[in-house]
Amino acid sequence: MSKKYTTGEIAKLCNMSVRTVQYYDTRGILLPSELSEGGRRLYSEEDLRKMKIICFLRETGLSINSIGDLLSEDESSSVISVLLDQQEKILKEEMIDCQEKLAILGQIKRSLKGIEDFSVESIGDIAHIMKNKSKLKKVRMILLSTAIPIGIMEWSSIFLWIFQGIWWPFAFYTLLAIPYTVWIFRFYWKHVSYICPQCHTVFKPAKKEFFFARHTFTTRKLTCSCCGHKGFCVETCEEENKKDSH
Repeated sequence: MSKKYTTGEIAKLCNMSVRTVQYYDTRGILLPSELSEGGRRLYSEEDLRKMKIICFLRETGLSINSIGDLLSEDESSSVISVLLDQQEKILKEEMIDCQEKLAILGQIKRSLKGIEDFSVESIGDIAHIMKNKSKLKKVRMILLSTAIPIGIMEWSSIFLWIFQGIWWPFAFYTLLAIPYTVWIFRFYWKHVSYICPQCHTVFKPAKKEFFFARHTFTTRKLTCSCCGHKGFCVETCEEENKKDSH
């Protein structure tokens, strides 16, 4: 005679609550094989095996409805394969999302290491910079893609003048460099703004101050138009700022 299990026993063997076993019963997902004379639910060895399968499927993230549909199929192997494939896809997408969030958290932590007394505003500045990072990178790539050919031609003309005495290419590219310099200055000024480290305001400096200010690859020494702080301010993308201001 095969062993019979009560609701409490099958719950303990499957590491779940009695209430969950009863819930599966009311949903028709796992019905007891029989009832005792006193009306107690009794489960067979086959029921126990089925319950372990249900627990496994729940751990993969499948919904109760999906498991119910699956167990109602006569030939469930193909359905199991499709459901598991779908769940695998969902879990991979969630994993990628988690990895991206971890990468963002890592960048924020690295950025905060350089700030002695960071605040919520400091984190906001970092988030703002990271949000606009790809746009700012695109602006800088446009500058490089135009500046490099101009620079190559200019240096080539200098070598021609020095080693072969041909001076007119140098004169030509010098004249070409003047309007290019004006354009590149206006283009860059138009597409960038700066974050004040003191009041955390995003502002755009005057063209004259922007042109003559000391700068690094990511900062520029400016006077904040909001609080008057003078120091190195962090560069960010103007285009995104306009969108954020609406």
